[in-house]
Amino acid sequence: MPIIVNVDVMMAKRKISSGELAERIGVSATNLSILKTGKAKAVRFSTLEAICKVLDCQPGDLLEYRPDDGGTV
Repeated sequence: MPIIVNVDVMMAKRKISSGELAERIGVSATNLSILKTGKAKAVRFSTLEAICKVLDCQPGDLLEYRPDDGGTV
């Protein structure tokens, strides 16, 4: 998938653990892990907003688009 999730990068910059972030944004540690590993099929705007608020960042700091080589949509 050409969408890269960089939540772990921002977590490292802010020195926050997965457990703490999950608790503060109101999701399970399992669901946060699914998002961090790029296995999530979707993310709610409310969850994205909560992550940005806790990590003091912008959505663009968390998500990155890298096109596939030669793939079609």
